[in-house]
Amino acid sequence: MNRPVVETTHGPVAGVREDGLHFFRGIPYAAPPVGELRWLPPQPATPWREVRDATAFGPACPQNPIVISTAAHLERVDGDRSEDCLHLNVCTPGLDDARRPVMVWIHGGGFVMGAGTMPLNDPRFLVARGDVVVVSLNYRMATFGFLRLEGITGGAIPATGNEGLLDQVAALEWVRDNIARFGGDPGNVTVFGQSAGAISIGMLLGMPAANGLLHRGILQSGACQTVQPADLADRIAAFALESAGVSPEDPAAVRALPVERLLEVEARMSNPATANPELGLTPFEPIVDGRVIPGPPIDAVRGGSAAGVDLLVGSTLDEYKPYGETFEGLEDMDHATVVAAATAEYGRIEGRDLTPDIEALAEAYRDARTAKGLSVDPGDLYLVLEGDRNFWMQGVMAAEAQTPHPGRVFHYVFTWESPWRDGAFGAYHGLDSGFVFGTIDATNSRAQHGEGPDADALAAFCQDAWLNFARTGEPNGPGAGHWPEYGPERNTMLLGARQEVARDFNGPERRAWEAAGYPAIGRM
Repeated sequence: MNRPVVETTHGPVAGVREDGLHFFRGIPYAAPPVGELRWLPPQPATPWREVRDATAFGPACPQNPIVISTAAHLERVDGDRSEDCLHLNVCTPGLDDARRPVMVWIHGGGFVMGAGTMPLNDPRFLVARGDVVVVSLNYRMATFGFLRLEGITGGAIPATGNEGLLDQVAALEWVRDNIARFGGDPGNVTVFGQSAGAISIGMLLGMPAANGLLHRGILQSGACQTVQPADLADRIAAFALESAGVSPEDPAAVRALPVERLLEVEARMSNPATANPELGLTPFEPIVDGRVIPGPPIDAVRGGSAAGVDLLVGSTLDEYKPYGETFEGLEDMDHATVVAAATAEYGRIEGRDLTPDIEALAEAYRDARTAKGLSVDPGDLYLVLEGDRNFWMQGVMAAEAQTPHPGRVFHYVFTWESPWRDGAFGAYHGLDSGFVFGTIDATNSRAQHGEGPDADALAAFCQDAWLNFARTGEPNGPGAGHWPEYGPERNTMLLGARQEVARDFNGPERRAWEAAGYPAIGRM
């Protein structure tokens, strides 16, 4: 067997050659965050001298089973689970000095599930098509990576609650220091991710520790605003430890909590029957802690923290449609209950009564959708509001925050409708990933992604646009036609059966959110 060997800054690794490409899997980019290192920032990996086998993926972060999934076989996490999860993988066409564009994938999963090795995100097709180097990574999630313990333990456990993000920074530092030995260009690094991965990139854009580590960012359904204040994170941590049966005044007992107990806590906090309603069902998210994330990342981007970074940002048209089946009482909603539900959710997060704003927002959405001939069924309206709040408006605001600064900005909305369940889910959350990675046939997912020349053309367009962007900082070029910058006209590429540019897509809805002060930034 052909075993390519590369000398990294920590020691030599031996990969494998498959399909004409070099794969290196399970490379540790930091020390195992276990024992006394649990809940601490990532520490340097211990160097090794003997050649280390890098043919098998490293463990994923411990996690509970998928609760909501449109196609579980596409989102499965194979292999082992362990706190010793800080590993990355490299796929490269050549171990030479070609200095290819580097694309670093950060996986999604709501900061509670997922891995860099899910089948839909297999890098080999993108790498072969575009002559790029793709890196994927695992990072700490949920209670392991986003549990703020510093406040409630009086500093005895100095966890800011952003350790999962610091893991990503450590992985990017590894890329900076090592990727040239794998045929990549450390001066041309594009970080791309979907959902929690895109939100992670939005955080990185405002984090001092990440400055200079990425040169371009592709944010698929997520951006800079899913971040919570430290006082809320402190309450979440207190509830988590109470649920685990330990006191914050006993840091030794906290550090000794078994993995299984922590997973039980995560499950309890995400179950409507057992969760604390004041903390919400998505408690594990990045935190404005004052150091790792000094302030709201969107404000940092507005202030120029990401100046010089090119951005490609967008979302799918029907982000929340698949999740309607999990919302109790959705079918019984009327306009008043839509306003009441949104006001309760958004007001809980912001700590103020938003009823007048939400009434105006819902009314504007109803008018805009009526004019387009779209459903204004109250349940559908609520899902559209939630999807746009969490994903579409985040992308719009990130694009507008970055546009005044150096660095090109491009925006898209993915409008291709999935045939799955007779088209009931539309252009749902995460549908774009199979098109971007070119893995539709490899994952036998035509039922979800669609068949025929239009589907194939869209997949080719997405791959080429993403590759062009990684290479040059703009999606224009071979296979992707003309894609104008976002700019003052708010140009948006619609990625569907046809690829076409719209100016100020859904402008009335955007203006309604702005008039409402875009409430409830901060939680999914």
